[in-house]
Amino acid sequence: MQKATFAGGCFWCMVSPFEEMPGIEGIISGYTGGHIENPTYEEVKKGTTGHYEAVQITYNPELFPYEKLLELYWPQIDPTDDGGQFQDRGPQYRTAIFYHTEEQQNLAQQSKEKVRLANVFKKPIVTEILAASSFYPAEDYHQDYHKKNPAHYKEDRKQSGRDEFIKENWRK
Repeated sequence: MQKATFAGGCFWCMVSPFEEMPGIEGIISGYTGGHIENPTYEEVKKGTTGHYEAVQITYNPELFPYEKLLELYWPQIDPTDDGGQFQDRGPQYRTAIFYHTEEQQNLAQQSKEKVRLANVFKKPIVTEILAASSFYPAEDYHQDYHKKNPAHYKEDRKQSGRDEFIKENWRK
């Protein structure tokens, strides 16, 4: 098993694209990249901890290679927005790929270049590729939020503009 860590704005919206894929063993919503140990949601949402909201995926690379995770990741985000994602604003909602190995770093860089060269976006790609650091699981009520609170999740996602952006920019 290996780990992959992605920040794509609200971590609630980053779980469902990856779940139920063959070889995906688990997905945890949490916080990474900051300077506070064991941060709480209340601390992270203030935008002062340096942490990103992120998901950490445990996967079997023989069944679901890292390249496929990257192919799923990019179309979930606006890679040109350095101020957050959709209605979620602030540094805690920026996009990033956190690599755990040199191979992941290389593959992430290649995938970012592929997105850039596709010329889908007029603005530059600002999604960072960063070394993975400590990952802190979010509180229990954030885990599988889309399953625990489906009505609120669907409404929040609809209001965010994420799905419209994906349809307009990635489904071409």
